[in-house]
Amino acid sequence: MPKVKFYTGIDIPLEFHRTRIVQKVRLLPIDERYEALKKGGFNTYRMDSADVYLDMLTDSGTNAMSDLQLAAMMRADDAYAGSESFKRLEKAVFDVLGKRYVVPAHQGRAAENVIMRAFLKPGDVVPMNYHFGSTANHIRINGGRHIDLVTPDVAFKSASDNLFKGNIDIARLEECIAQYGAEHIPFIRMEASTNLIGGQPFSMANLMEVRKVADRYGIKVLLDACLLGENAWLIIQREPEYAHATLAEVLLKMCSLADIVYFSARKLSCTRGAVIATDNYQDKLTMDQVVAVFEGYVTYGGMSMKEIEAMAQGLYEATDDDYVSQNPEFIRYFVNEAVRMGLPMVTPPGVLGAQIDAKKFCDHLPVKDLPASSLAAAIYLCSGVRTMDGGTYQDVSEDDPDFVADMELVR
Repeated sequence: MPKVKFYTGIDIPLEFHRTRIVQKVRLLPIDERYEALKKGGFNTYRMDSADVYLDMLTDSGTNAMSDLQLAAMMRADDAYAGSESFKRLEKAVFDVLGKRYVVPAHQGRAAENVIMRAFLKPGDVVPMNYHFGSTANHIRINGGRHIDLVTPDVAFKSASDNLFKGNIDIARLEECIAQYGAEHIPFIRMEASTNLIGGQPFSMANLMEVRKVADRYGIKVLLDACLLGENAWLIIQREPEYAHATLAEVLLKMCSLADIVYFSARKLSCTRGAVIATDNYQDKLTMDQVVAVFEGYVTYGGMSMKEIEAMAQGLYEATDDDYVSQNPEFIRYFVNEAVRMGLPMVTPPGVLGAQIDAKKFCDHLPVKDLPASSLAAAIYLCSGVRTMDGGTYQDVSEDDPDFVADMELVR
């Protein structure tokens, strides 16, 4: 990604997209912001978007689309079955992710529902680097439970120089399999750029080790690829063996190490919908049966053909360095500047956003007083900016009234 240097010598990331349509926003006076917060119960999720000046809650489904994606939507084949648009999506998945069979769903968590219903049995456990809320709940409601296997002293230390906090602890993975038995583990899940610990990546070396363990015990590897492109970019930047690899090469290699790859198109490809991809035809047929009940016919899965066309184009764009690098490079710049100003940030910078350690920022608040949610409300009151709070309020409690999240972050 090309950069310029400021007169201080600091690298400044450049924007590589031109804005062609604008939308008016407004900044409420502070007394009206307070009333808007109060109306929403001081929960920024419950606020009206009209009261928000700059909405940084999420890019999930709110992202801009490219001109080529909008153009692709115009050629949609709206056939209920056997659509040419679906064939183009299959080709894009094969070209970019290297998987032959595509199972569509209307949203990422719907894809998780399909996967868990297809493969999980009551009493099963799913080891993973770290959970996402919807994933953990789908596992739980289907009678299983998840086990997080990041290294706590590494992953939950907000200020760190560890480049791959999203790695699975291989020794703990072996212990988990020994304890529960491979027959009770339908798959090992790897989440690219682990969301709830600050958008932190795993390394290619770690994924390869996970694959070796899985092969030894006959267990599938499940790859959550929502933020696969960003994880691949950070592998290129941080893992010397891949410093000269292309983004397309790294994406293909990562997916080749998984049996099933799934993603929310709200992240990967900047559309709306989801894809599950595999090379195992029997696994596809098993998931197709669930799709037909919960999502729709197996060549649209609850998505419009226009979205499917945009998704196919968006997957090809996910191999573009200038596009994929925008997220991590701007976050890196923001985090470094915030650290320089003395803010307690999650480091190294990850993806998703710049993350503030709310426990440190609000060290006067006990966790039961929800420091991340409190800080998010305070930021809105001061600035009109809606951020994303991730912590005890947002995480999975599994009916434990004393549950406390591993981290309290504001994005």
